[in-house]
This record gives sequence, structure tokens and C-alpha cells, in this order.
Amino acid sequence: MSVFKKLRNDYVIWHANRIKIPKFLPSIIVRKKVAFSGRVQKVGFRLEIYCIAQRMKLIGWVKNLEDGSVEADLQGEESYIDFLVNCMRSLKRASVKKMTIIDLPIREDEDSFTIVE
Repeated sequence: MSVFKKLRNDYVIWHANRIKIPKFLPSIIVRKKVAFSGRVQKVGFRLEIYCIAQRMKLIGWVKNLEDGSVEADLQGEESYIDFLVNCMRSLKRASVKKMTIIDLPIREDEDSFTIVE
């Protein structure tokens, strides 16, 4: 791993751990596929989603797509997913130009959140 990438990853983890996650009232469990396009690759976008999702105990995955966008399958309380999506949309080192959200059926066969390489 390059020195630059390590520094960036350390910063992303530090930043993601500083985000104050509000106390939400319990909400329904949902699964959503979110596609972010714009300047979202090579800026620690997946790592940021991963760190925040872990903190909020969401399950699913995040991956880069060949077209330069980032796709995430997020399952958990709807209020937490909405919070995560809004965090990512307002991230300063990235630039989300377009976002699509699709509701998906709940999956019972997952219990963690992963970065897909």
C-alpha cells in the first residue's frame, strides 16, 4: 500500500469515527441498494461507508463499479440508512453528483458489513 493511500485511509477512519450518530427512535428494518456517482472513487468513499455502517450495526456490502460509481447494499433500521446516505452525500472530499436508491427485500443470510473488492 502506498504511503498516500495509508494516510488517506487513516484519515477516513478518523473522520468516520468522529461523526456524531444521533439517537434515533426505533424504525423499521429495510434493505436499500444505493448507487453514488460523481467523484466517489479513490477518495476513501467505500471505507467511509464501511466504517459508519459498522458503527451503526448495518449489514450488507459496498463496492466500486467499473463506471466509476460506488454501490452499496444497506440493511438495518431505515433512520440509520437515511443518516448514512446523507453523510455520504455531504462528504467534502467526494462529490456525489447523482444518487439512486432502490428498495430491496430483506435478506436473512447476512450478519455483517463488508467491502467487496
